[in-house]
Amino acid sequence: MEEQKPRDPRRWQILALASLLTYGVTVLDFDVVPAVALTLVGVAVLTQWLASRAVGLPRFEVKSALISSLSLCLLLRAASPREAAVVAVITILSKFTVRARGKHVFNPTNFGLVVGLLCIDGVWVSPGQWGSAAVAGFFFLCLGVFVVHRSRRTDVTWAFLAAWGGVLFGRALWLGDPLTIPWHQLQNGALLLFAFFMISDPKTTPNSRAGRIAWAVLVATVAGYWQFALFKPNGLLFALVLSAPAVPLLDRLVPGERYDWGAAPTPSVPTPKGPLSSAPISTPAAAAQPTPVPLALSRSRSRRRRELPST
Repeated sequence: MEEQKPRDPRRWQILALASLLTYGVTVLDFDVVPAVALTLVGVAVLTQWLASRAVGLPRFEVKSALISSLSLCLLLRAASPREAAVVAVITILSKFTVRARGKHVFNPTNFGLVVGLLCIDGVWVSPGQWGSAAVAGFFFLCLGVFVVHRSRRTDVTWAFLAAWGGVLFGRALWLGDPLTIPWHQLQNGALLLFAFFMISDPKTTPNSRAGRIAWAVLVATVAGYWQFALFKPNGLLFALVLSAPAVPLLDRLVPGERYDWGAAPTPSVPTPKGPLSSAPISTPAAAAQPTPVPLALSRSRSRRRRELPST
């Protein structure tokens, strides 16, 4: 029986991001300008289509463009649709232009936000817009766990949250601050959005589990240095960009299976050891194949069948 191919987890990511955006606009009163949001989505989808045709891809991945544009709608704020359009183009084109060993190096949304912050006037992010209400954090956590489980990248999310929590609580203990301060910093919707929907991107994380855990710790460490030693804002966004070039190195040092949207994980077959290691491994598919019959024996059987009387 043929193994059923799992569903593409990106549809759940789109549903979760759209739900988060709706929740933020209707409940948390996000300052989202409809013209800017429509520009982000429309320009991202159009750029994805044009770039796919330019490089000759066999199909148009609209789900990828929707994930990137909805993430931009949640974090990006622009003075006008023109600036938003530029960020959307940069976000999508980074997937086609900045690549290493068949993978795009940077998370597209993260790359677009950082380039927009550095190079475009009238662009900023609103990391504090989510507040720290427990209900918002719980909402993010439930949706995030569901999405990350579907894309098999739960390890990098939890590793990053544990490392970032260690940075915040370690700093509080070092300075003698009350532990309510780091706990309050962890109850932030933007942090959960980053952990569950940005750093866990299967296409920009290391292929092996050990590599993903090491990379998550690296991102948390760089973010802590950026934010608390250099006293610069948006430490998580810049740390993810600065740590992205380490992914190809980790893939080389600690190889693993490359993630494919909607593909079932390849089961590993143990290699036999000892004197029978040279014997072929019998598989169900091989067992189902008929055993070849020598040509002479086949002719002899055919001759005998012809000599039998008909019934």
